[in-house]
Amino acid sequence: MDRTNRRVLAVRTSKTIYREGDTVIKVFDTDYSKADVLNEALNQARVEETGLNIPRLVEVIVEDGKWAIRSEYIEGVTLEKMMNDDPENADKYLEFFVDLQIQVHDKRAPLLAKLKDKMDRKICETDIDATIRYELHTALESMPKHKKLCHGDFNPTNIVMTPSGKPYILDWAHATQGNASADVAQTYLLFKLAGKDEFAEKYLDLFCEKTGTEKKYIQKWLPIVAAAQSVKGRAEERDLLLKWVNVVDYE
Repeated sequence: MDRTNRRVLAVRTSKTIYREGDTVIKVFDTDYSKADVLNEALNQARVEETGLNIPRLVEVIVEDGKWAIRSEYIEGVTLEKMMNDDPENADKYLEFFVDLQIQVHDKRAPLLAKLKDKMDRKICETDIDATIRYELHTALESMPKHKKLCHGDFNPTNIVMTPSGKPYILDWAHATQGNASADVAQTYLLFKLAGKDEFAEKYLDLFCEKTGTEKKYIQKWLPIVAAAQSVKGRAEERDLLLKWVNVVDYE
């Protein structure tokens, strides 16, 4: 295969992302789980069927012993770059961001893994104190069972705006079906981890205002989501995440 026209777009933990013509190819390291690669591709295919604007899955291949996913390349600029380049319109971009997440939550993908099952498994994988793990499992079990499409990593870097102004949502590796408030708690934590505390609060307030959701309902998910995030989180994020895990009562 001729790879001379490949250009590196990003290098992430365990994977490298290239542009090749009108496609993007995500090449995983040799020790990356085959099952996780196939699950990511399957997630993308299932979310495609909801009708949301997302890159079209092209193929899953193996090259040089490494699994890879090829998808449609979306020409455009990330919403994060737009926010950074035009801070005066930050509120406008935030409202657009929240509206887009609400559109995601309005969709259904009944064959996706269940969010509560994933969270339960992640809590089991942590090295958090057994008593706290028990409390987290109990809290998770008490949460209402919903079937809304949840992105799992919804942040402005995963939204690309085309030159015509059409938004595309990228990276469905963590997609599940479940409670939208858990997805919102995840996004809130991502802003906090990025040091955007004020933005995180504005985001949460706006989502609650637009959806009629009580803030405390989303806050109840924060210890659970933080525990799950700590499994894959970077070492420098771990201390902050564990502080969220240890917050038991938000009343």
